[in-house]
Amino acid sequence: MEKIDYKKELAALYRPSAKKVVTVDVPAFNFIMTDGQGDPGSEVFAAAVEALFSVSYTLKFMIKKGPRQLDYGVLPLEALWSADDPTAFTEGRKDEWCWSAMIMQPEFIDEELYAQAIAQVTKKKPLAALEKLRFESFTEGQAAQTLHLGPFSEEGPTVERVHQFIASEGRVLCGRHHEIYLSDIRKAAPAKWKTVIRQPYR
Repeated sequence: MEKIDYKKELAALYRPSAKKVVTVDVPAFNFIMTDGQGDPGSEVFAAAVEALFSVSYTLKFMIKKGPRQLDYGVLPLEALWSADDPTAFTEGRKDEWCWSAMIMQPEFIDEELYAQAIAQVTKKKPLAALEKLRFESFTEGQAAQTLHLGPFSEEGPTVERVHQFIASEGRVLCGRHHEIYLSDIRKAAPAKWKTVIRQPYR
């Protein structure tokens, strides 16, 4: 059976170094996405993540058991962050944080397969958050990124490094702050958490 490691094939996007900030040109990918607002430690965010992974793993096993006989690793959780007032982040006003949680899907996953997966998950475990999911293409374009090692609460200096790099290149920030969560925070110690910090620019 053929196996694909997308994190390895897309290493430039999903395996950056923590030692430096680099530029990437992120093409269009298909994602399962959902939107919300508020504390990422809330039950609402947790429910969204559960729904995203439930559908993503269902799709993985549909492909593995189907005619393609193809196995692949489910991609990590990602999130886009924004706030009407940027100081909501620096001052920790989490109720004002807007997020879009998402998981990238392989190119052979289409809306028809997505709909089948939604139906399967609904039948097995009717999660309320399923109704808020969507299948959508997302293009980020030019961005700067690096790897943050450590807890989310200590991301500030890493984010600042990325912003300073963009400014040094004579560019300006655009789009939403993007994070990719490479670690299973239920198992790994906070000091070892790995998070890709990405910021689009123009």
